[in-house]
Amino acid sequence: MTPPAERPGGIAPRIPEEALREVDCGLCGSADKELRFEDGPFRVVRCTGCALVYVTPRLEDASLIESVYDESYWSSAAAKEHGYTDYRADAPLYKRTYRSRRSIVDRHLPGATRADGSPRRVLDVGCAAGYFLSVMQESGWDVCGLEPSDAIRAAAAEELGAEHVRGGLLGIDDGLEPGTFDLVTFWDVIEHIPDPRAALVRAAELLVPGGKLLIETQNVESRAAKVLGKKWQHYKHAEHIYHFDPATLARLFDEAGLEILENTPKLGGKYVTFDFLAERVGRIHPLFSVLASPLKLFGDAALYINLFDEMIVVAEPRS
Repeated sequence: MTPPAERPGGIAPRIPEEALREVDCGLCGSADKELRFEDGPFRVVRCTGCALVYVTPRLEDASLIESVYDESYWSSAAAKEHGYTDYRADAPLYKRTYRSRRSIVDRHLPGATRADGSPRRVLDVGCAAGYFLSVMQESGWDVCGLEPSDAIRAAAAEELGAEHVRGGLLGIDDGLEPGTFDLVTFWDVIEHIPDPRAALVRAAELLVPGGKLLIETQNVESRAAKVLGKKWQHYKHAEHIYHFDPATLARLFDEAGLEILENTPKLGGKYVTFDFLAERVGRIHPLFSVLASPLKLFGDAALYINLFDEMIVVAEPRS
C-alpha cells in the first residue's frame, strides 16, 4: 500500500494521491476546462462551458468524510492549508460572528415563532460544533444540526443537546421529514459538497411554505481573490472543491428551483484572533509571517475582518 502523501501542495493529511480522481464540471457537466493554476497533485480549473471554478483531481464522494474531516481537520497543525487550528477553542468567536449575522435571518424571517405560536425550526447542514444553532437557540428557535464528521459531532451534541444533532449526509441518509423547517442553512459548506445542486434541491424539500434557504460561500471573483491569486486563503484543495462567483451561484440556485432574494458580502466577515491573522498572512509570503509575528503578542484578542470575498445568499423555492 502506498503511504499517505506528505502534504504536497496543501494536500490534507493521510490522503494517498492514488485515491484522487479526475472530475468534470459539477454544474454543467462539461469536460472542457482551462487551467488557472496547479498546486501539488491538484489543479484549479475554470469550466469553459459555464465558468465554474473547481478542483480536479479530488477524492471520490465516499472518501471525503473519512479522509478529510477527521480530528486533524478540527485541530490542524497547518490550518492555512487544511482545516482549523482549534475549532472548539474558537467557540466564543464563532458565536459572536453568528450573533452579528443573525440580523440577516431576522430580516427575512422576523421572530422566533410561527403564526400558531410554535417555535420556528432551523436545520444547519454541516453544523460542526453547533455554534450557529446555539445562537439560534438563544433566540428561541427549535434547532437541528446535520453533521457527518464523527470527530466534531459529539461537540455539537454537548453544545445543543444530543436530541438536536444527527449524523448522515443530506439527501442520502439524513432521516429528515420534508416540509418541516422554516430555515435551512449552509455556512461555509456548499463548496465542500460534491453534488451541490442535489443538496439544494433536498434543502428546498425540507422547507415549510414561506421557508428560506441561506448559504455562505466564497466569491472567487472578489477583489481579494484576484489580488491574492493562488495565495487566496480559501484555496484549500482537498476540502474546497468548488469556488463559486455570483453568476455560477445564480445558475446553481436557478437549476435547483430556487429564487435568490439577496446576495450580499455584508456581514460575511468573521471575528478572529490576532494569532489567526498572523498565521494567515504567512500564506501570502514567509516574510509577511515574520513581519506579522508581533501580532501574536495580542494572543486571543479579537478583531472583526471582512475582505468582502464571501457571499451570504438568501433564497426561497420558486413558485
